[in-house]
Amino acid sequence: MMMFGKISRQLCSLKKIPWSCDSRYFWEWLNTVFNKVDYERLRDVGPDRAASEWLLRCGAKVRYCGHQKWLHDYNTLPGSSIDRYKIQAIDATDSCIMDIGLDHMVGLEHVEKITLCKCHYIEDNCLQRLSQLEN
Repeated sequence: MMMFGKISRQLCSLKKIPWSCDSRYFWEWLNTVFNKVDYERLRDVGPDRAASEWLLRCGAKVRYCGHQKWLHDYNTLPGSSIDRYKIQAIDATDSCIMDIGLDHMVGLEHVEKITLCKCHYIEDNCLQRLSQLEN
């Protein structure tokens, strides 16, 4: 923790870069951490659970097949069997999902709708990768 404080003080003391730029880079770095794929976790819990965890961690919402309510709180993720909850819809409005996290979506078979509104980290290459996912 002391190291982080020292680094942040050094960043703040730079005169060439305004604080808003430092803040933006910090949040981008943090969002990159949230998007990192844990392939072991993906293998252990399956694609729907791993994708749900990723999407909720990044601020998106998910709706499962057979359910009307959107799930938006990471702490309320259902803790039952792997195959019971299948993602049917994703609302990523104002979320921090980015290209490096799209591997979470490999293996999702029931997604019918994805909303990407005000997703600042979604770029053309991300949309291209998304269109190349099977199912």
